[in-house]
Amino acid sequence: MNIMGIIFANDGSLGALTTKRTMASLPFGGRYRQVDFALSNLAAAGVRHVGIVTRHNYQSLVNHVGSGEEWGMDLEEGGLEYLTPYAMSTTDNYRGKLESLHSAMAFLEYGAEDECVVMIDASVLSNIDLKDVIASHIASGKDITVVTKAGICNGSRKIDLTMKLDDQKNITDMAVDYEAPADYLASMDIYVLSKKWLIKQVKEHIAHNLYHMDRDLVLGQWQKGLITVNPYVFPGVALFTETVEEYYHNTLALVDKTVRHDLFGYNHPVYTKVRDRVPTYYGEDCEIEGCIVADGCILEGKAENSVLFRQVTICAGAEVEDCVIMNDTVVGEGAELKCVILDKDVVVRPGAKLIGTPNNPIVVKRGDIV
Repeated sequence: MNIMGIIFANDGSLGALTTKRTMASLPFGGRYRQVDFALSNLAAAGVRHVGIVTRHNYQSLVNHVGSGEEWGMDLEEGGLEYLTPYAMSTTDNYRGKLESLHSAMAFLEYGAEDECVVMIDASVLSNIDLKDVIASHIASGKDITVVTKAGICNGSRKIDLTMKLDDQKNITDMAVDYEAPADYLASMDIYVLSKKWLIKQVKEHIAHNLYHMDRDLVLGQWQKGLITVNPYVFPGVALFTETVEEYYHNTLALVDKTVRHDLFGYNHPVYTKVRDRVPTYYGEDCEIEGCIVADGCILEGKAENSVLFRQVTICAGAEVEDCVIMNDTVVGEGAELKCVILDKDVVVRPGAKLIGTPNNPIVVKRGDIV
């Protein structure tokens, strides 16, 4: 079966962390970007024709993904394309995924009419077997399959799309932007549907001034009895990144071996752009405990329960605890950091003290000196 993939880069929703990059190009886990998970999931399912939908600030995304060589996207017909529906637009107002797809109609209409389309969001990280999802979709005979996850809804966290199932796995309720109770499933923003059907729905909805995938297409048409929905419940780890706090906790969750192994090896490897560095140097007096450490670091101080990206320097006497420290950042002698996110190329002066909390981590933007 021919399969087309569409990744939504989700531009700028994490404050200082995404002012100059998309959510998709946000660094994660020491040496990865968030888009790596979506690309690896699609590549493992044999998808070689992929479009990445992004609006602005996508230079770092293009620099990282390039032609998609690391994921094998450059080897077959179709390849990888960047879909920038607002690049030539007279308005920068984003009204929903359906509008983005309508602006990228030339991409959708390319290739065989009977293709299957997998839509995936860069803000939800997982290691999912999309072949199994596609097989479930075909076997169900439904119009659209929505990948869902239990254990995310808690009665206080607002979820884009939620649904409740009965004992026969039939949908009994569906809601959007809802603080759903714990017995609801949260959508992972992964959809499987036929290309022919998607094109028809996009054109019909835009013609009626409807732009939202969740509210207008999935919920709206389901409530009217006009479409059928197949809920696929994913059993593995799924990390939802909608806020800075969630990004912080999701990154530190990798310290847990179970989470790390599930996310990076549950079904297949996660690939990223190759950047070879020298091995990390551990000083004679350094103390590193419960950390994820990438290559190229120079560690002479103390670090605990933290994620250290490539070429991070922690000078002698510095203490780092519960922190996320991105590439090429220097923590000066005697500095003390707790519950802090340091973006790339940050310099922390000797003796500086930055103390955040787990629910309100301090964020230092790229290139700052503090």
